[in-house]
Amino acid sequence: MEQEILNKLKAQDELLQKVYESSEKTRKYFMWTLYITLALFVLPLIGLMFVVPVLLSTMSSSLGL
Repeated sequence: MEQEILNKLKAQDELLQKVYESSEKTRKYFMWTLYITLALFVLPLIGLMFVVPVLLSTMSSSLGL
């Protein structure tokens, strides 16, 4: 009886370790997805902060304003 319980605990421990590894992989996947999404959203906004004033200046000087 005791050996049977120990075998079940060992099997549960192995399954728990597999679940932990899988959840860590999923967490890292979502973390990198967040980083990439932020980079693809924030970097163009920073670029626009520099491009829009130059564009407006060029347009206003070509219109003679």
